[in-house]
Amino acid sequence: MATGKRTIGMGMDYSPSSKAAARWAVDNLVKAGDRIIIVHVLPKGSDASHKELWKSTGSPLIPLPEFMEMNVQSRYGLAPDKEILDILQTASKAKQVEVLAKIYWGDAREKLCEAVDDLKVDTFVLGCRGLGPLKRALLGSVSNYVVNNATCPVTVVRGPTSSSA
Repeated sequence: MATGKRTIGMGMDYSPSSKAAARWAVDNLVKAGDRIIIVHVLPKGSDASHKELWKSTGSPLIPLPEFMEMNVQSRYGLAPDKEILDILQTASKAKQVEVLAKIYWGDAREKLCEAVDDLKVDTFVLGCRGLGPLKRALLGSVSNYVVNNATCPVTVVRGPTSSSA
């Protein structure tokens, strides 16, 4: 990969594993001058009445300062997460990176792979929920699908493990 500005995609659903993936990417992958695109995928049935324009292509790219406004996130059906916003804002300032967000509607597996191509990301980072074999067979693994179908390198970060006595 040539040196210079890279585009790093991050799958985000505000779960503990996606937060861990964002922290890992900022700490270990993101370099000065990079561009981070946070990708949210909302279920197809989400209130999309005013989103008809973007249902197939996803929302426009939203710059971090605009995305941090509570009414902007709620307009797209997202509940703001202060922890992630702080991580991204800190990375933006400390590492001089551009942070953008994009929202898609539909099946997370397909839309994340679509985002990789549409946004021309150089690498993609997402969390792993750690489903057991039975749940994975029934629900399908988003991270496994993305690893096997994305057209760029994918890093899967395992979420925090619950402490068991």
